[in-house]
Amino acid sequence: MTDTPLPPHPKLDGYYATDADRAAFLNDMFDKGAPYYEWVCRMMSLGTGEQYRKRALRAAGLTKGMRVLDVATGTGIVLRSAAALAGSSSVAVGLDPSRGMLSECRKRCRGPLVRGRAEQLPFVSGRFDLVSMGYGLRHVADLHALFAEFRRVLRPGGRVLLLEITQPTSSLGKTLNKALLGSLIPGLARLWGGPPAAGMMDYFWDTVERCVSPAVILGALGDAGFERPTRDVTGGVLSEYTATQPI
Repeated sequence: MTDTPLPPHPKLDGYYATDADRAAFLNDMFDKGAPYYEWVCRMMSLGTGEQYRKRALRAAGLTKGMRVLDVATGTGIVLRSAAALAGSSSVAVGLDPSRGMLSECRKRCRGPLVRGRAEQLPFVSGRFDLVSMGYGLRHVADLHALFAEFRRVLRPGGRVLLLEITQPTSSLGKTLNKALLGSLIPGLARLWGGPPAAGMMDYFWDTVERCVSPAVILGALGDAGFERPTRDVTGGVLSEYTATQPI
C-alpha cells in the first residue's frame, strides 16, 4: 500500500478551479442531476443496465445471505440488484455523498442508506462479504485510499466488484464512443432534463475520456493488497474489475 495519492484522472479545468473544490462541485452536480439519473442510465444501456449489473454481481459471487456494501450507490441501480441476489434489502447497504442521489434512492430501495465518502467509509472493519461500485470510480479523489478502505471493510475472502466505462482500444471504437457518450447522450439529456442533466453527462464523458488505464486500476488493486485482480470486458467498453481480500 502506498501513501502517494492516485487520482482517477487529471484535474478537469472548466468544472472546478482546484482539486480542493472538486468534492463540492461533484455534490452540487449530482444533487441537481439526481432526478434524471435513472433515465440517463436507461438511455445509455438501451434498457439492459439492470440485467447487466445483476449478471456482474452474480459472476462476482454474490449469493443469498451475503452482506453487501454498494459504494457511490446513486439512485440504487446496483443496490436493487444486490438486494435481490442477497435475498433481503436489510443486508445490502448503499452509500453515497450526494443528498440528492440518496433522496432518489429512497424512492426505490428499502434497505439502509448512508451518506458518506468512499475514501472514508463509516463502517467497522470486516463487516461485508462484497463491496460493489458501479461507475463511481472516476468520481473519487484517490484510488489508493479508495481500495484501502474497500479492503478494510471486507471480511477475509470477501470480494470487490468495480463496474466502469473504458475507452475502446481501436480508433473506430473511440470515435463511436465519443459520438455516443460525448455528443448524443448529453444532447438527449439536455432535451429531457435541461442543463443539470446535460452538465452531468458532459462531465461523465470528460472523466471517461481521461480516466487512467485499466492496467493502472488493476495495479492499484494489487498495491492495496488484493489478490487476483482481474478485468473482464463486455462490448469493448464495459469493464468489470474483481479482486479478493486475502484470507
